[in-house]
Amino acid sequence: MAPQAGQVRPARYLSIFVVIVAGLYALVFFTGGGSPKPKLGIDLQGGTRVTLTAATPDGQAPSPQNLNLARQIIETRVNGIGVSGSEVLVDGSNLVITVPGDNSSQARSLGQTAKLSFRGVIGSPVAAKAPATSPTTAPSPTTAPSASTAPSASTAPSASTAPSASPAPPTSPAAPAPQGRVLPAQAPTADPASPTAPPASPTATPGAPAAPSTAADPGSQTTAERTAAAIAQAKATRQSTDPATQQAALAALDCSAPDPLLGNDDPTLPLVACDQNGNAKYVLGASFLDGQSISDATSGVTQSGIGYDVRLSLNSDGLNTWSAYTAANTGKQSAFVLDAKVVSAPTINGAITTNPTLITGSFSQSQAASLAESLKYGSLPLSFTQSEAQTVSASLGAASLQAGLLAGGIGLILVLVYCLAYYRLLGLLTALSLVLSFAIVYAVMVLLGRYIGFTLDLSGIAGLIVAIGITADSFVIYFERLKDEVREGRSFRSAVPRGWIRARRTILSADAVSFLAAAVLYLLAVGQVKGFAFTLGVSTVLDLVVVFLVTHPLVALASRSALLSRPSLTGLGAVQHIAADRRAAAAAASTQPKEA
Repeated sequence: MAPQAGQVRPARYLSIFVVIVAGLYALVFFTGGGSPKPKLGIDLQGGTRVTLTAATPDGQAPSPQNLNLARQIIETRVNGIGVSGSEVLVDGSNLVITVPGDNSSQARSLGQTAKLSFRGVIGSPVAAKAPATSPTTAPSPTTAPSASTAPSASTAPSASTAPSASPAPPTSPAAPAPQGRVLPAQAPTADPASPTAPPASPTATPGAPAAPSTAADPGSQTTAERTAAAIAQAKATRQSTDPATQQAALAALDCSAPDPLLGNDDPTLPLVACDQNGNAKYVLGASFLDGQSISDATSGVTQSGIGYDVRLSLNSDGLNTWSAYTAANTGKQSAFVLDAKVVSAPTINGAITTNPTLITGSFSQSQAASLAESLKYGSLPLSFTQSEAQTVSASLGAASLQAGLLAGGIGLILVLVYCLAYYRLLGLLTALSLVLSFAIVYAVMVLLGRYIGFTLDLSGIAGLIVAIGITADSFVIYFERLKDEVREGRSFRSAVPRGWIRARRTILSADAVSFLAAAVLYLLAVGQVKGFAFTLGVSTVLDLVVVFLVTHPLVALASRSALLSRPSLTGLGAVQHIAADRRAAAAAASTQPKEA
């Protein structure tokens, strides 16, 4: 016989809940191979949060499409460093990278590659700190026959360059390493050993750079206008096709100053650039290959077992271009240029026709890994500057976690004390329901962290604490409906199904409003606020599971027990007295004679 409306079969519902909990914890302990603990955010376990601000050549706001593409590329890089629980979010014109854990410091370099290109080295590199008061003091492109100067740098004795360094570079024997590791060489259309090496005819005039800088009073310009003017002036000098202008720019270039061409250089023009360490300056030819041609890059120990190298693989088109270039430029230098900075300027030992290409030099393990990461994940569509970087130590994260758990424990205790004082036995059922709710929420948090990378931070704990109140509110609605039914003269047992019919509609409405608020907040917010909204929404859904499968069945079981349904235990004694008084008053009123 089917149960009447509002009736419930407690054993069935409790069995369903037990199966759900058993299934969740089976997944927690027997799948994934991870720790049965939620993944914690950087404010709870320590880690790094980096904010990257996008910059465009004209100083205008970047397009949403470019920002999203950059986010996807950087997210791939984040995953590539092997740190789980990380995320990359778009926040206005910024990208926010969050990488929890002790090995998260690499996150600071994830946005450094805005544009990656291969350029030929024209002439010899110059020491960045060497005195250079006139173009004649800087080495002319004819003074440096090519790779022979690269190996002379003390920091990069390129293994594959074969110690072919000529006795001494004519200009600066102590020139800091132009990072002479082994690989590409110079511009595809020009002979670096020739004074006419710049890849285009000298059509630009030395006076051209002055025009952008005199356009307006600097004090009246906006930040965007000043940025655009600085980029235009840098392009006019450092990307000129005129050899004299190139040498003047080489002499004047300050490697310690901020670079306006950061990721804004034109790959079709020559470039005067510094290396990433600010130790050497180069004149480079036009780009002959870009980062999109790189299919893979890895680092490892060299074949000799001493030091580390980078192994670069190109796609078919890139390999064809590279093969032709290396065959025509053996013995010459080429440079990998990231964000208008030279990362590596190796020497080509011979024609390279197959993958991989080895880049060798005096790399440390971390340097080789960093270069491989930069090359592997290609070019970003935008240039980024690091506007904020926050690193939280593990000890501070532990203190934050302790504070969050303490706050949650205090909130839970206060709710239980109130329920026990006001509802007695029903308060005990509330306590049991909250414990079971915590058990199911904990398992879900672990699984979400394991399978979708969800990380629990302080804001997420705040969402869980608020959810305690939402869950307790569902119990209060139900219990107050029971009181209303008893107050109308029904017994505890008969009040349970009728009270549930009325209460569940209100509970569903209240939880639906809470869930919609959490969903809207999650969709519109960024960063840590998303964590709060996510845990609040998940806890709200699980609240319904607990109320429907645990709380209501337990109350129904208590109502069928002669012992547990005693008014002194349920806290319904006062309400039953009110109901009795009402019945007595109604009976008295019915026995009084009616007036004629």
